[in-house]
Amino acid sequence: MTAKRHLDQGDEPDTKRVKTETLKDVQPPLGSTEPDAERAVGINVFVSPDSLRFGCVLKLRYTDFLVNEILPDGQVLHLTNLSPPKQHGRREKVAERGESASCSTQPPAVDPSVSGLVPVPARSENDEGSDLPDLSAEQKAELHGIFGPDVTNKILRLYASVLQHPNRKPRDHTSVRSELISEKAKRTAAHGAVRQIFASKLQTETLQDEPGVISIRAAPIRGPSGARGQQTDTVNGSITKGKLGWEELGGEYLHFTLYKENKDTMEALSFIAAQLKIPAKNFEFAGTKDRRAVTVQRVAVYRIKAERLAGLNAMARGWRVGDFTYEKQGLELGQLAGNEFVLTLKDCHLENEHGLDTAARSEQVKSIVSDAAEAFKTKGFLNYYGLQRFGTFSTGTHTVGMKMLQGDLEGAIDSILSYPPSLLPENTANDNDGKALKIPRDDIDRADTIRKWREGTINVQDIRNGMPKRFQAEAAIMQYLSKKDKKSGLPIQDNDWQGALMQIQRNLRLMYVHAYQSLVWNTVAGKRWEVYGNKVVEGDLVVIGEKDGEDRNGVSEEVDEEGEPIVRPTGEDSGSKESDFTRARPLNKADVESGRYDIFDVVLPLPGFDVEYPANESGKFYEDFMGSEEGGKLDPHKMRRAWKDVSLSGGYRKMMARPLKGVVEWEVKEYVQDEDQLVSTDLGRLQAQTSVNGAGALTSINGSAAPDMSDQPDGHSVEMNISKKLAVIMKFQLGSSQYATVALRELTMGGAAAYKPEFNTKR
Repeated sequence: MTAKRHLDQGDEPDTKRVKTETLKDVQPPLGSTEPDAERAVGINVFVSPDSLRFGCVLKLRYTDFLVNEILPDGQVLHLTNLSPPKQHGRREKVAERGESASCSTQPPAVDPSVSGLVPVPARSENDEGSDLPDLSAEQKAELHGIFGPDVTNKILRLYASVLQHPNRKPRDHTSVRSELISEKAKRTAAHGAVRQIFASKLQTETLQDEPGVISIRAAPIRGPSGARGQQTDTVNGSITKGKLGWEELGGEYLHFTLYKENKDTMEALSFIAAQLKIPAKNFEFAGTKDRRAVTVQRVAVYRIKAERLAGLNAMARGWRVGDFTYEKQGLELGQLAGNEFVLTLKDCHLENEHGLDTAARSEQVKSIVSDAAEAFKTKGFLNYYGLQRFGTFSTGTHTVGMKMLQGDLEGAIDSILSYPPSLLPENTANDNDGKALKIPRDDIDRADTIRKWREGTINVQDIRNGMPKRFQAEAAIMQYLSKKDKKSGLPIQDNDWQGALMQIQRNLRLMYVHAYQSLVWNTVAGKRWEVYGNKVVEGDLVVIGEKDGEDRNGVSEEVDEEGEPIVRPTGEDSGSKESDFTRARPLNKADVESGRYDIFDVVLPLPGFDVEYPANESGKFYEDFMGSEEGGKLDPHKMRRAWKDVSLSGGYRKMMARPLKGVVEWEVKEYVQDEDQLVSTDLGRLQAQTSVNGAGALTSINGSAAPDMSDQPDGHSVEMNISKKLAVIMKFQLGSSQYATVALRELTMGGAAAYKPEFNTKR
């Protein structure tokens, strides 16, 4: 088995100084960033094409890219404390030993003010459902308006049964079926109302065999007892001595801030889950964050004590957790206002800088950045899906998605398992000049394992051993198609293409078809801009309800700020009501002439069977592109499929974006070494604060003592005569699911080159 490095297991990254000469391969000429790759996915238009261009390197160190989540109330999230919350006071057990309460079947009282829970009166075992829970007038009106009184009463009886018998399995409770609900908006409201009013103790599902009918049943029991360190804090409704109950703590969900460096969100949470002996899917979060970055986000987990989680900081590699609070509800996908970015763009260059000294170059850069920031604030940028959305291999994820929508599932699998021959081990030893090629070991192992599998020379165990863990889709497909009959030894499902695709984790599987939708959206957005520019025209779509006096159903985002699909763990259990489907309508002539709408109100649909297409030339752009060879010869008006995962309902995305609050802060700094840290991270500030307060130095993010740079004020003791370089530090906020890399493309006019981190492990 090929040895692979995992920082979570205690390895520390190589932080040795990288020679300046290596950056010649990082900073391309100003005319050659990634235009071909961008054009291939529909990114080809600038909003302010007359702006001057400057070149720079993005993410030269992962600490040059800081991302902090913006909470729904507008507050920017920062890591401020690593200690668990102090518990003030401990309750003695309410029911004394020997009292009849210890064997009572009476359920604990429910505070009707908590999360809108419906209080259930006590009743006996034989009084199944005779007393219905009390609802507020608003709750009753909402349920009656959706389900009618008869079905509402059945739902209340089901809820009463769940509270009376919390340890019963869901199948032991009677389920409830609604009448036919033909309107999708009303069905969406039904799902949200049941989730909110009954605090996720009931779950809903639209029946596949009876479209429009909703099944309401008991939700699976959460927080299984018996997990290590997770003991029940109540006995027959009374608090055990010396412990606080979940209600007293503040709720059953522990919310905490996750700070991570150079790690995927799920990579960090999977390690934490393994230490807590719980499934990684138990964690809930509003969105994943970029890997090669320093990111701060809020996470929730059900019935885990803060002390257990805080104790893991001692073994943390590449992450920290802190700022613990107990809440009554978890987190839901899209439950954030956006993200704040602090980006350090290093090695900045101008097109005509020859002969200029550092001071003169600095002044020119300041002038260009000032103009670019002003245009960025006022004119915004096309809200493209960035390159990250489309994968990193020669066959993009959008190509896989297109084949899935065409029904060519074998072709989709071939695309997932494709690789360039240049990645095979025999072709990667040396290049023509005899210099070792710098190719990530994981990519070589991936190609070699797929090649051997196609040749039939390896078995399932060899696949598990040979395929790097991050290539989950490839491993799942090959293992499924390799399954053989135990007696005959012959393959039994080697042609079950849909079954093989179903082995891929669902959100990863959906990534493919969502990438195709993104390709279509990008292409149409560019064409629409070329034809109409920033003018609002008749037939453009706007979201219903964003202007006063309109009714609206809202929707939560399905992707993070980098456009990546969320591995969504039990997010539907949140009480948020921001999950209803967005509706849009075309503008008429009076709307356009009224002046109420501008280009930032216009939305474009992601193709699907439940969206409205623009009633102008933009609508035809969908038909032309999707009907072409490049678009897969698909029909935007026929997006239903027998397979649910590729039957796309669609959605809407704002065509234009601009920084939140209209604010862009920037600064030009001089530096010498590319390893110089020009901005502080949250953990760095905590370390400094701890040192000032005399509490002793915190360990660094990688487990060792934080380096003391006080005796190296210049940071360049080895290379004293190197001329100074320029960096631009930019700070701005973007809404959820908007790409910082796309925003930078507009700000730099395509001059921001992404550093390729695979060949270097420096911070």
